[in-house]
Amino acid sequence: MSNSCSVSPSCGDPEPNTVRYYAVRNGSGVSVQKELGPEEAFVVPSFELAEAVIARGADSARVAISQIDSADANYPGYVQVASNKQLVPLAPFRFDRSILIVLPTYNERQNLATLIEAIGRYLVADILIVDDNSPDGTGQLADQLSREQKHVHVLHRPRKEGLGPAYLAGFQWALARSYQSIIEMDCDFSHAPWDLPRLVHRSSTADLVIGSRYVPGGGTQNWNARRRLVSKCGNTYVSLFLGSSIRDWTGGFRCYRHELLAKMNLETVKAKGYVFQVEMAWRARQLRAKICELPIRFSDRVQGQSKLGWHTIVEALTEVPRMYFQTPTSR
Repeated sequence: MSNSCSVSPSCGDPEPNTVRYYAVRNGSGVSVQKELGPEEAFVVPSFELAEAVIARGADSARVAISQIDSADANYPGYVQVASNKQLVPLAPFRFDRSILIVLPTYNERQNLATLIEAIGRYLVADILIVDDNSPDGTGQLADQLSREQKHVHVLHRPRKEGLGPAYLAGFQWALARSYQSIIEMDCDFSHAPWDLPRLVHRSSTADLVIGSRYVPGGGTQNWNARRRLVSKCGNTYVSLFLGSSIRDWTGGFRCYRHELLAKMNLETVKAKGYVFQVEMAWRARQLRAKICELPIRFSDRVQGQSKLGWHTIVEALTEVPRMYFQTPTSR
């Protein structure tokens, strides 16, 4: 879908459009080999064509989705953010379904408000902040944001128990309120807000949409050698046990349909850390859900300290074999 030139928590103020757009009308002969300049972007008339362009190597941050005619190709309904050349739609994307974005937080005070603002520029959705009693005051800031913005909600948890339990609490909150699409994403700008509409659009024909680093068009940014090694080895290890039908087992940028989560018997999910993503994808596959992977460019944390450690590898070594030998229960 649409939208920005770099992952950054600094949104800036939109200014008059100075971008040169290259209109792409159909999927045949799409060429994205040209390196776009800082004031150039592609513009396409549909999500489907956007996916074709992105799969061929275009940065999703530089692909604007707009119904335009040839006379208006230079004005596709986007403005530019002065500080980092981001493209922002004049109005956020709106879908005919209820959407909840679950944001687990622990010491994310410096990112939270800016991320919520950025999300609102790209997608109309409710947001649930699941805070694990952050000592830096993230929970208090979340309460303030909730008072100021009616689409922002907060779920306080008494202690830090891991990524999995935080997401499960958010999913159960969403199911109880009958949200139709439930999105999970990191709170540190590792996942680009402008990719949110792509996930939601694709979920109209898929039960689970995974923002994937390991399909054509996907990738990582600002990762050191250790981080790349951990991720690659982790996905390879998982694939040895669970198969290669999913390329990015550990990706944490996802959109679930309500019906799938409702079948998963979430109370029985065991994994607590990043392997939680593996267990959820494995359960979806065991339920014969339709799973789709969309290419994304995952960036290392823009602000704050990474929470990924070697304990993730230890958890994978024990939990993945358990998943293989244990058939998930469903409702």
